[in-house]
Amino acid sequence: MSEVLAAADTRVEASAPRGRRVYPFSAIVGQAEMKLCLLLAAVDPGIGGVLVMGDRGTGKSTAVRALAGLLPAMRVVADCPYHCDPAADIGACPSCAEAAPQGRRERLAPVPTVDLPLGTTEDRLVGALDLERALVDGVKQFQPGLLARAHRGFLYIDEVNLLEDHLVDLLLDVAASGENVVEREGLSVRHPARFVLVGSGNPEEGDLRPQLLDRFGLAVEVSTPGTVAERVEVLRRRDAFDTDSSAFLDQWAEAERELGSRILAARVRLGSMATPDVVLELAARLCIALGTDGLRGELTLLRAARALAALDGDETIAAGHLRRVALPALRHRLRRNPLDEAGAGPRVERALADLFGAA
Repeated sequence: MSEVLAAADTRVEASAPRGRRVYPFSAIVGQAEMKLCLLLAAVDPGIGGVLVMGDRGTGKSTAVRALAGLLPAMRVVADCPYHCDPAADIGACPSCAEAAPQGRRERLAPVPTVDLPLGTTEDRLVGALDLERALVDGVKQFQPGLLARAHRGFLYIDEVNLLEDHLVDLLLDVAASGENVVEREGLSVRHPARFVLVGSGNPEEGDLRPQLLDRFGLAVEVSTPGTVAERVEVLRRRDAFDTDSSAFLDQWAEAERELGSRILAARVRLGSMATPDVVLELAARLCIALGTDGLRGELTLLRAARALAALDGDETIAAGHLRRVALPALRHRLRRNPLDEAGAGPRVERALADLFGAA
């Protein structure tokens, strides 16, 4: 374990894009639930991504980009447009699949964070024929899109509730399979596209399609800080970063290294985490009490609790871990009840109080 942590310390800073100043994740004031859920998704990308809904200007995009800069650099196949894992024997892209694993050159690369603009085209998202190469050289060659760039990283969609339906359909297919399939202009390309989907938006501008909403593992509600002290601290830190970013980054470098080490250690710990039967029963009872459809709620709840236990340095999932992640794991999975004006959050809180007792 100590060797793993030492490697994390030496590689965390290398993960940030060169020449770009990224606000430190550790320096973000408040928004505890949002920060925790992003950390859990970084520990276990299988959780299914994070949806952050709330007021504008509350640090949503800042937190996503800061998290990617915090993570250790990853090993990729040199010159691979999909930054495949050199150690992976299966699921590689077409170019890497042709080469023997022992013959692949590798390098360190930052964890990608790819923005998906609302006005993007389908070709830009999934990839298309490289027209310049086709016209100049007469060669049909695939030009990878945003899904290829986001592989093994984060795909961030701001104003996700305004995303066009045909792009939503594409994202749902890729999110379910972990693979992007392109059949057009005489091309037939299949490449891996596994990423952490992070969406943000303002609920006043509309709801998400239920199919897309269900694909997000965790859902967070954020709001503008309500106290003078918290607002002042936000202003103080942001002003310090804008005035002298180098000094500000140096001030928070140690906290960033420690958090990066915690994430890497938690990833290692995930595989050996014990799951008592009582925890499984509590997860099932909670979802039955809330009337969630299917079993995705229980599975996400369990994965999030396991990631939290690993991040805390525990060896076993406990009821307390379930309780801490229940709200973001389940609030977006409840059926709407027209007779209950309280909303999804209070319904989850009531069910937690009935099952676990008062906090």
